[in-house]
Amino acid sequence: MEAALSAQSLRDSRPHFACRHVRYLADLFAARREAETESDLQVGRRLRELRARRGLSLRALAEQSGLNYNTLSLIENGRTSPSVSTLRQLARALGTPMSAFFEQEGDSPQVAFQKNGQRPSVELDQSRFEDLSGGLRLSAGQPLLVTLPPGAKSGAEAVTHSGQELLFCLEGTLACQVGETRYNLESGDSLLYEAHLPHRWQNAGSQACRFLLLFYTASGDAPRREAPLPAPEGDSQ
Repeated sequence: MEAALSAQSLRDSRPHFACRHVRYLADLFAARREAETESDLQVGRRLRELRARRGLSLRALAEQSGLNYNTLSLIENGRTSPSVSTLRQLARALGTPMSAFFEQEGDSPQVAFQKNGQRPSVELDQSRFEDLSGGLRLSAGQPLLVTLPPGAKSGAEAVTHSGQELLFCLEGTLACQVGETRYNLESGDSLLYEAHLPHRWQNAGSQACRFLLLFYTASGDAPRREAPLPAPEGDSQ
């Protein structure tokens, strides 16, 4: 198992991830992509609805979220798929849970029971995010079931925000880097950390990885992108 998250190895094994690394520097390349999945269109429609409901222009949302104007335009038109870190930034800027990007409109239930395979979900960069809230609007926290293919990760850069995040690995191998330390999670392992520390995670194995993600974002600073994390000196397991 590698001791560091290697951007070069991702470029070698998954060429399309290299494009994602430079997407924020070359939005025009992403503009050439066609809408490939209904998930992209759904996220784009929900983003436009949430933005309009708050009376925000696309440029105003770009300023509040710290994201590129062209990138937001591409997302709204279903022409590019946002990473989970991008969705977190948008959720913070819009003051809404991340599940709002793929939940259906309606009254919030008091009890939420969901059958396997019937949960609202989106696919971002081949990674699958399933909403475990069942439409119940939680006052604190957001539960997601995440499935990552080999090499997939939360984003090109580490992020920081207020609150905490809890990861519980169900299957496969999940590598999470918090600050300069990397933690390798396998089935049954968990990791809880203060989200003001620069963090990111990826599937470090050769098979799909499934894990529970619970994050609580308190009111405060919006997520910020950090410079790429240096290679850690060693693993913590």
